[in-house]
Amino acid sequence: MCESDKLHDEINVIDIKIYPNRFLKPKTTELLLNKICGLEGYVRFLIHGPSLPKKVFYGPGKGHDVNHGDRKSILVNGNGIDLKVMVGEIIITVELDKFNDFMNQLEDILTETLSVEYSLLVGIFTRTTSTISDYLKYGIGFENLIDKRYIGLIDSRARSSESISIIK
Repeated sequence: MCESDKLHDEINVIDIKIYPNRFLKPKTTELLLNKICGLEGYVRFLIHGPSLPKKVFYGPGKGHDVNHGDRKSILVNGNGIDLKVMVGEIIITVELDKFNDFMNQLEDILTETLSVEYSLLVGIFTRTTSTISDYLKYGIGFENLIDKRYIGLIDSRARSSESISIIK
C-alpha cells in the first residue's frame, strides 16, 4: 500500500482498478508503482493476485520451500516490499478533485510501462466502513484509534504487518 498524508475520511475519493491481461513481473510492478507514487492525487494503492507462499502448505510436498521466481523484494519510493502475490491487479485510491489529471497521466504511464493489454475500471473497490470482522478482531470503537485508510483492508485472520506495507 502506498499512501499520501491525507486521511481517507477527510477527502472524497474514487478507486481505479488496473487489470492487466497477464500477471506482472516484479520488475514491471516496481517500475509502475514508482511512477504512480510520483503522481499527485493518489491516496493509496493495493496490489492483488494469487498468493506466492514460502512453503508448500499441503500435499506430498508439505513443508518444502517454494522457489517461485516472482517472490522477490521490490523497491517502491525508497522502501523495500516483499511481493507475496503475483500481481494480477492494482487498485489505486485517488482524490476525486484530482481524478481527471491523474487518469490522463496514468494512461500515459500504463502505455509506456506495460507491454500487455489492460483494462481500467473506475468505481469503489475497497471498503470504506468497518466490517463485522473488524469489530471481532479489534473491538468496538477501534475506528478512533487507527488510521481511517486501514478500515476494511485487513484480513481478520492475518496480522497487519503481514499484509500491509506503509510507504512514505
